[in-house]
Amino acid sequence: MLVGRAEELRSLVAAGLRPPSIVLVEGEAGVGKTRLVTELLRHDELTGRRVLTGCGQAMREPFPYGAVLEALRDAGRYLPDARPLNGVTGALRPYLPELGAYLPAAPPSLGDRRADQHRLFRAVREVLDALGPVLLVVEDLHWCDDGSRRLLRFLLAEPPRKTSLLLTCRGAEAPGGLPLGSAFRPAPAATNLVLELRPLDTEQTGLLASDLLGASVSAEFTAELRERTAGIPFVIEETVRTLDPQSAANADRMTARRVLDSVAVPARLREAALEQLSALPVPARRITETAAVLGVPASARLLGALAGLPPPRARQALVLALERQALVELADFHYGFRHTLARQAVYDAIPGPHRQELHRRALSLLRDEIPVQYAQLAQHSRKAGAPADARRYGEAAAAAATSAGDLSTATDLLCTLLSEPGLDSSDVDRMAVKLSELANYGTAQHEVAGALERLLSDDRLSRTHRGQIRLSRGLLLIRQAGSIEAARTQIELAVHDLGHRPDLAGRGVAVLGQPWFGATPVAEHLRWLDRADEVIANTTDRTLVLTLLASCLPSRLQLGDPGALAAMDSVPTAVSSPEQQRQLARLHANVADACAWIGHHRRAGSLVRSAIELASNCAAPYLIGIARSTGVHADWLTGKWAGLDDKARSLLAEYRQLLPMSGELSLVLGLLATARGEWDRATAHFAAVGPDEPENAVTPVVLAAHAGIASMLLSHSDDEAAAARAGLGLDLLRAKGAWSWSGELLPVAVESCCRIGRTGAAAALIGEAAQKIRDLDAPLAAVSLLFCQGVLSLHRHDHSCAAKFFHEAADGYDRLPAPYPAALAREQQARSKLAMGEPGAADAFPALAEEFADLGATRAAARCRHTHRATGAVAPSRRGRRGYGNELSPREQDVARLLADGHTNREIAEVLFLSRRTVEQHVASVLRKLKVASRGELTTAAR
Repeated sequence: MLVGRAEELRSLVAAGLRPPSIVLVEGEAGVGKTRLVTELLRHDELTGRRVLTGCGQAMREPFPYGAVLEALRDAGRYLPDARPLNGVTGALRPYLPELGAYLPAAPPSLGDRRADQHRLFRAVREVLDALGPVLLVVEDLHWCDDGSRRLLRFLLAEPPRKTSLLLTCRGAEAPGGLPLGSAFRPAPAATNLVLELRPLDTEQTGLLASDLLGASVSAEFTAELRERTAGIPFVIEETVRTLDPQSAANADRMTARRVLDSVAVPARLREAALEQLSALPVPARRITETAAVLGVPASARLLGALAGLPPPRARQALVLALERQALVELADFHYGFRHTLARQAVYDAIPGPHRQELHRRALSLLRDEIPVQYAQLAQHSRKAGAPADARRYGEAAAAAATSAGDLSTATDLLCTLLSEPGLDSSDVDRMAVKLSELANYGTAQHEVAGALERLLSDDRLSRTHRGQIRLSRGLLLIRQAGSIEAARTQIELAVHDLGHRPDLAGRGVAVLGQPWFGATPVAEHLRWLDRADEVIANTTDRTLVLTLLASCLPSRLQLGDPGALAAMDSVPTAVSSPEQQRQLARLHANVADACAWIGHHRRAGSLVRSAIELASNCAAPYLIGIARSTGVHADWLTGKWAGLDDKARSLLAEYRQLLPMSGELSLVLGLLATARGEWDRATAHFAAVGPDEPENAVTPVVLAAHAGIASMLLSHSDDEAAAARAGLGLDLLRAKGAWSWSGELLPVAVESCCRIGRTGAAAALIGEAAQKIRDLDAPLAAVSLLFCQGVLSLHRHDHSCAAKFFHEAADGYDRLPAPYPAALAREQQARSKLAMGEPGAADAFPALAEEFADLGATRAAARCRHTHRATGAVAPSRRGRRGYGNELSPREQDVARLLADGHTNREIAEVLFLSRRTVEQHVASVLRKLKVASRGELTTAAR
């Protein structure tokens, strides 16, 4: 997959189509120059061009004119069809005897070396001119001999009129930094272009890695890979080649580091690095080796001191290492390696005793640096063979990282320390407790859960602390897909073990009371919540109270407790410690989530903002993630769909391994896809929620996913399957007993029952739901019952009653606010009036179509337009409406999006309620306006 080079490729193709042209492509080793040239030579628009290719050779004494003569050797394939060659081309006979059959006799020497050279240069230009449209490619210009450079300068000054010259080079490695031996002076009559290829950015690195692995990689893995490879495509490819796709797909930051740390330096990179190192004089080699040992960008002073060189010699050695590209300047006057693998190759080549001595010297030098770099001191202590110092500095580094809000680094440091042999029980206890406390607020999950599991089987961990470690492991597992039942077991065991720590036991009890995880009945959750309330009533510990309230208040609100919101308003907002602020942030994030699910949508949005602000100020990235995903859900509910798809995808890539966030984000993406008629995409997103394994999923998300899938099936008129799917949701709802979450499921369940003729069952369901939510604070469920009554009345052909219920439902949804179901209710109201034959009823559909279109609900907008057309009503005049010219009209944008998603014309017609012929016309217009030759090319570009 060619990543990040589309614009450059277009420029090359355009230059190749407008000879004479001269293109110079510059970039460092491995950045993709040859790959770009390869793509150019494959391009359809250059079919028929005669291509000659040569390259400079990394030889001590390259052959004279070697790069150009190598390219001309292939001219024999084209010369039989070329125009006759004049006498000057005979000058090439001594150099290219393989072309002797096509060249005239060699002219006698002029007795002047410069004159003979000029005649040779003219001969080359004459041959190129005779060949007609030709592309001359010379790669690795930095390795070319002086004769080739002079010959190319001659051609560039007055290029053959039908020749395109493409040159590639590493500018930094060219003699004097000048690829052609002198400043590049393009011919005024030619198309001239200089392209500098830069490394891939983080997003492009992720695309390339995903393509190479055949699976999407996590945002954390992508960021770590970009940092280690500097975005150089060749280095990315060599790094990724040996990796397991699954380890990269689900890696959090800590796991990504460990996965990439395990990658051996690829053989080709190692050979290149060692060849470069061996060519350096001894002082420059010593400077380079010390940079490898330090491992971070370092000043010239520190590099020289560690290498044991006096300042003047150290400066000269560093300059030489920079000139030879062994080292680069990474920051102002700080030097290191271009990427991690180059550093690792040099580091591995240093003999062990010498390496250990360098670490000892580095430790001695860095102790006096201000500010103290504890993480570096810990690393050097470990490599120098000083384990006690490594532990001391490592714990200090973890504490510093925690204070700075870098919980991932702190967690990584503690995991590394705990994995070392030789720790006594007190060390293990102390660091295990620190790790368990950090784990609750960081985003590293799988790696930390594994570390805590290992600690539970470690004899060095005292029984006193075993319950706390088990609790932390349970809290981590409950965030991971497929682990909720195991998490509850761990937390219950921890509560039993924590009799001596009522504060920690209370936290476990409160988490067991949270109803949104798994299929555990509400009655069981209420039992645990009552126990948590007892702890709150019997403690004066403000931090513990906030900790328990952050679990209990949102839990009761999720279940529709009428007093929960009022209790939230009475929680004091003043905090006296970072931990209290973290718990207050957790309270806001969890209450925001509850408000979104039960129908307090405005309150949800406000609490999302306050949760993010609180969590940002107290180093709690996990809480920020919870709030951000709830914000996406709230935006879906309140109709703020512009850019929501991209926002949800970005967050999903970041939080893919965290179940509460990933489930909610996948749900929103599925609902957006359903509203747009993107059935395959919606199906994939709903499947990621885990609707068929509710015991290990987030319950309200699963219920909403069942509703989304059933709605999609109804759109396909697969009514029996829709009723079955809604039935699965109702089974879970009844088993769980959380009817406050029924607002999205009830309308589709009633609709599917009515469509298969079971209006009695639909009426019974409405009655059951009304009784269940009667005393609950569940505004979304209450409004949905009005919609359900309208659906039932519609199927009983009581259109007047249906219109009344739909009108009330629309008003109720507007108050939440919930614009999409409100518009759906207004659409059903209009259909009821249409069925009654009410005059002017059809006039509501154009406005409804615009309302849906403004939201981004493509399918519903098209349905309303279709209904309006079917009534025979006259559409509003288009006079005075804007023309779109070469821009896509709104309808064409819908078609383009569905085309890019791989839909056929028939499928697009079905989604947009259009005729096949109309769709064909739109498709032709889209391809023309977007300047793509085929729908396949459009699909590829979109991906």
